[in-house]
Amino acid sequence: MKKLKKEANSSLKELEKMRHSCEHVLTMAMLRLWGNKIKAAMGPATEEGFYFDFDSVGIKVSEADFPKIEAEMTKIIKEDLSILKGEMTAEEAKKFFNTNIYKGNEYKHEWLNLIKTRGEKISIYWMGKKGKDIPETFVDICSGPHVKSTGHIGAFKLLSVAGAYWHGSEKNKMLTRIYGTCFPTQKELDDYLSNIEEAKKRDHRKLGRELELFTISEEVGPGLTIWLPNGSTIRREIENFMVNEQIRLGYKHVYSPHIGEKSLWVKSGHWDLYREKMYSPMDIEGKEYLVKPMTCPMHIQSYKFKPKSYRDLPFRIAEIASVYRYEQSGELSGLLRVRAFTQDDAHIFCTPDQAVDEFLNVFNFIKKLYSVFGMKNYRVRLGVRSKKEKYLGNNKMWQKAEEKALEALKKSKTPYFISEGDAAFYGPKADFLVKDALGREWQCGTVQVDFMLPERFDLKYIDKDGKEKTPVMVHRAPLGSLERWLAILIENYEGAFPVWLSPTQVWIIPVSQKHFAYSNKIAKILLDSNLRVEAKNEDETLSKKIRAGELQKIPYLLIVGDRELKAKTVSIRQRKKGNVGVMKLDSFVVKIKQEIEEKTI
Repeated sequence: MKKLKKEANSSLKELEKMRHSCEHVLTMAMLRLWGNKIKAAMGPATEEGFYFDFDSVGIKVSEADFPKIEAEMTKIIKEDLSILKGEMTAEEAKKFFNTNIYKGNEYKHEWLNLIKTRGEKISIYWMGKKGKDIPETFVDICSGPHVKSTGHIGAFKLLSVAGAYWHGSEKNKMLTRIYGTCFPTQKELDDYLSNIEEAKKRDHRKLGRELELFTISEEVGPGLTIWLPNGSTIRREIENFMVNEQIRLGYKHVYSPHIGEKSLWVKSGHWDLYREKMYSPMDIEGKEYLVKPMTCPMHIQSYKFKPKSYRDLPFRIAEIASVYRYEQSGELSGLLRVRAFTQDDAHIFCTPDQAVDEFLNVFNFIKKLYSVFGMKNYRVRLGVRSKKEKYLGNNKMWQKAEEKALEALKKSKTPYFISEGDAAFYGPKADFLVKDALGREWQCGTVQVDFMLPERFDLKYIDKDGKEKTPVMVHRAPLGSLERWLAILIENYEGAFPVWLSPTQVWIIPVSQKHFAYSNKIAKILLDSNLRVEAKNEDETLSKKIRAGELQKIPYLLIVGDRELKAKTVSIRQRKKGNVGVMKLDSFVVKIKQEIEEKTI
């Protein structure tokens, strides 16, 4: 297993080197084509490929230019230019990068000044032979690594053009960003491009518009979701399901305000260690308030409402909670990354002896939930401290928390891996990394062990021996963000939700106007059976109504004409299966309600 992991890591590093080198080839190609009209800024390798940020003078580069850029890149790769590392002093680099193609490039000089303040030598990479002038030779500030020569770069493709703020800050200038990707073989590239096309079909933003699930309005603000009636129905079904399941597990549900005094999050440590994700305070009658980034401090108040004894523990508080966290505009992506989102949040207050079992119960609950939604492809990451980050508490408390988390994970018999630096600032956490239909990985559910906040808020309970003790706090959000979860569901189901989640479960389609009365009668019976139904009595052709139902991904279309009216039946057309036969209405009700009850996928 260790050998396989080592080989996998080595392969990823080689791919990263190739992609990084391909980005340098892209930069070189654009400088060959446009010279000093292009101001190169930066361009790293990424998990999906690479990108290149640049400013332009007097020209606009678009996707229409990709063929000639790719042709120049292909030429550079065929030239098999050596990629050689070099070093310069800050003075040498400043002089060099103020000549030739880089003359007047403020972005390179900003990098040089930053490196100079660290007292480091300037690492550069040449492409070609040292000493030659651009365009025959290309050189850039870079820490590497790279492949040996351009001939070692595999199949590549430029993908898209977008805007990107310099250093990701809205205060800086908007640059142009070209995205591309690169793979060792043409087949791997073709497979990736095929996946992209599939992703476009499944894109939750596209399906969200077509199925009228949600909208994100620039008038309201980026990253702020407006749920439309159809999307609200799906969300409400999930919320009701979560609440009912948690009631069975002994959770008490609460509501907490959307804002609170800043002092609450100063006390919790969030203001010091999580501030970059929190919005600026607002002044209310001389006191500073914050919109809440999480519910932990507020659920603590539910615990503190009255004294607790060991008999009251575990004390489980849950909430379908709206929270607000700052994300840079360039990082926002549909429902996957937003600024206002909803968590299926809960906090469990328990004795140290109960912590492992509570952690384990949550862990098993998450696995059960994922099974209901058909999410089978996930892995578990245990985030622990790193030496580079700042955390609450002392080593002894962290050691106890990590021991509890590890003991629970081992008891769960679920494979997991340890990731240094992925802990919360108050304790270790196990995250569920879910793979979607296209193999992309998203962090969703989480469960965390916390010895820190109970101490900071002076939480107590009276133990069996009559002495005051400090409880342990288990934080958990099984689905994570409902917005992200729904984005993944939309794409996994390709908009064709299981019957229990479908905004409209049944359309009744009359063959002609003389069947409208029968259509309305069936609709009333189904509505009385708590089904979500519409009678499609519009003056349209039968085929057009059926086609509309298929495009809206309605699970069941009930066709009613002369034969059905006479026999008091319905002709059933099931999504993806087509015509499945004729059935008495009460038999159909039993069938669909069973699907809903069993949450059949």
